[in-house]
Amino acid sequence: MNTGDHNPPALRRVLAPLATLYGGAVALRNRYCDTFAFATHAARLPVISVGNVSVGGTGKTPLVIEIVRRLRASGRRPAILTRGYAAKRGQTADEVLEYALAVPETPVVVNPDRTAGAETARLEYGADCVVLDDGFQHRWLRRDLDIVVIDALDPWGGQRLLPEGRLREPLHNLARADWFVISRINQAPPQRVAEIVETLRRFAPHAPISKAAVAAEGLSGANGSAVSPECLAQRRPLPVCGVGNPSSFLQLVQELASQACEPLVFSDHHRYGMRDVERILAAAAQQRADLVVTTRKDWVKLHALWPATRNGAHVAELQRLDARLVLADARGDFAARLERLFEEQCERRHSGL
Repeated sequence: MNTGDHNPPALRRVLAPLATLYGGAVALRNRYCDTFAFATHAARLPVISVGNVSVGGTGKTPLVIEIVRRLRASGRRPAILTRGYAAKRGQTADEVLEYALAVPETPVVVNPDRTAGAETARLEYGADCVVLDDGFQHRWLRRDLDIVVIDALDPWGGQRLLPEGRLREPLHNLARADWFVISRINQAPPQRVAEIVETLRRFAPHAPISKAAVAAEGLSGANGSAVSPECLAQRRPLPVCGVGNPSSFLQLVQELASQACEPLVFSDHHRYGMRDVERILAAAAQQRADLVVTTRKDWVKLHALWPATRNGAHVAELQRLDARLVLADARGDFAARLERLFEEQCERRHSGL
C-alpha cells in the first residue's frame, strides 16, 4: 500500500521548516474563516463541495461525476464549478476535459472566484445546484454539503504537511466535513479501511461515512465505441498514465489483463508531447504490446497526438479504460441527503432568507 511518504528522510528534514510555515498560514486562514463567518459568500443555489485533505488522486473527480449523474437522474440541473487547476494560459485543465468527456451534458464553469462562478452557473446555464470540485480548502464560498474523499490506498499523505509531505492541512480539520467517502475500498485490505474509519470517527465522530469501490466501466478507442473491459483478458496492453495515484489504475489493468506489460507512469497532470508518444510507442514495440491503455484523464491529452503509423508500420492502438466510482448506498442515506438540500433551499426561499 502507498503510505504517502514520497520524500526521502534527508529531504524531509530540509522541507520540515517550510511545512511549519505552511501549517501556520493554514491555521491563520482557518481561524479567520471560523471567526468571521460573514467573510464567506452564500450562493443562490445549493452548493455541494467535494474535496480532500491531501494532494494527488483520491478519487475526487470520479465522485463529482457520480454525484452529477445522480443529480441529473433525479431531474436536477447541476453544474460543475472548478478553478481549472494546473492549466497554463490558453490551456484547458485536465479535469475540465475529463468532465466534458464523462458528463458532456453538464456545464463546467471554470473560475478561481467560486462565488462568481456559482452565479455564472445559475444565470448563464440555468443550473439549480453546483458541485464544487476541490472545495474543502476553498472556504470563501459557503456550501450546503461538505464532502471529503479519503483514498483507501493512500489516506493521510504521509501525515506530514506540504511540502514535507502531501497533507494540505492537519487532520484535525476533518472536523469541518459533513460527510466522508472512502474511495477504492476494493483495492485496499479490509483492515486498512477499518483503520481509516476509526481515524475519521476520532476527528469527526458525527459525520456519516460512505464507502466506494472503483470498477472498470468500459474500454473505448478512437471511434468512441465502448466494449467490455473484460476484453483486456485476450490482449497484451501497455498501461500508461499520469495521475495523482497511479496504483489504482494499474491495479485495475492488472486485474483485467494477466499479460499486462510493464507500465509507463508520468507525473500528475503531465502535458504530453510527441517525444512522450515516441517513448510510449517504443516501449510498446519493445514489450510486444498490442494495445496501449490509459486513463480518461490522460486520453483527453494523448489521443490527438496518437499516430496511425510509425516508420511506415501500424502502431499499437490507444484506448482508454473508463473507471467508475461505485458508491455503496444500500439504505439511500447519501441520496436522501442530496434531496434534503433542495428541500432546505426551498424553505429558505419561502422564508425570505
